[in-house]
This record gives sequence, structure tokens and C-alpha cells, in this order.
Amino acid sequence: MRSLNECRLYGIVDLGYVRPDAVVSMTRALVEGGVDILQLRAKNLSPEEVETLARQMHSITRDGGVPLVINDHPKVAAAVGSEGVHIGQDDGAIVETRAMVGSACFVGRSTHGLAQAMTAMAEGADYIGFGPLYATGTKPNYTPIGLHDIAEVHRFATVPVFCIGGVNLQTLTAVLAAGARRVVIVSALLLAADPRAYIRSVKELLDAP
Repeated sequence: MRSLNECRLYGIVDLGYVRPDAVVSMTRALVEGGVDILQLRAKNLSPEEVETLARQMHSITRDGGVPLVINDHPKVAAAVGSEGVHIGQDDGAIVETRAMVGSACFVGRSTHGLAQAMTAMAEGADYIGFGPLYATGTKPNYTPIGLHDIAEVHRFATVPVFCIGGVNLQTLTAVLAAGARRVVIVSALLLAADPRAYIRSVKELLDAP
């Protein structure tokens, strides 16, 4: 299983873009394409439905050595035995989430600025999502934070920082130039005509000297 520190390209199977009956095929495409870490985000499903999809995904991600992260549902993460769980700013304390999932499951936190990033790290987050960098349909109610704080958050970062929000092949060069080392890509991967090829193109840029 790939370690969190090794992960640079973070994919999300978001049910806002992927039908439940296409989750398995999309998961397989993303894992085969080369994502380093993969999250299930299913905002409008019941915990039982999320768990069913998570189990289907985990059989694929586990075989591919790709950590699976469950968004917003620590109890599902614990039940499935996923490698990680992700929580937002309004989802309670990290210590409470960690108590639910156990020490073997890492905990990530969404942050939307430098102050929140500092707080999440002080709370013990194992990684943070930092953004949204650009306006994005995935998070339409969030004001973009831009690229100017990417270098600063990496200056004090004690855990992996995954830059998120509007990242795609068109914006990735600028995001990396601003200091990003890890990125989350959602809609661009999920809506690509060939997700496997898209991932290969992204990783060429991520791995460029």
C-alpha cells in the first residue's frame, strides 16, 4: 500500500459527477491510470449506500496499492477498513474522528486559508486539502483563495498539503509554479474522455524536474 507521503495525485470519485452504477468502472480506470490516492465523496447518499460503494471501491484500490479515503463518514471508514477518512471544517474535532476510525486510519481535513491550515496541523491532521484555488463546480459556495498562499502553507507545513479546486491540465503548470507539490483533481478526471490517458498527462507534469 502506497504511503501518504508518497502520494502526489489525489483523485475523488464524486457522486456529483459519477452515477452509483459507474463507481466501480471509474474506480478501476483511475487506479489503472495511476492515481496515488482515491476518495469516495457521496454527499447525498445514506451511510448504508456509502458503505456499499466503499466496499466495492476498496476491493479495487486495495489490490492496486492505492489508499482509499472516505469523505464525511468516519463510521463507514471504520466499518470498511479504509486507509483514510476526510472531514470538513464543520465536521468536529480531529481527535473525535480519530477515536472513531482507529490509529490505522489517517485523517485529512479541508482547509480554506492559512489560519485553518495551521489549526488543522496543530490538531493533528495527517494531511490537509488546501483550497479551492480556483472557482469550481465541485465547491460552488466557496470563494477561491488563489495561488499566492501556496508557497507560504508549504513553508510551515508539517504534513502533506494537497492543493484542490479547479486544478486540471490547463491550470496545473501555474499551480506547481506557485509551489504546490501535491494536487487533487476531480471533475477534469471524471469527465475526461479517457481518464487513464488524462492521469498519465498529469503525472508527466507532476514528475517533471
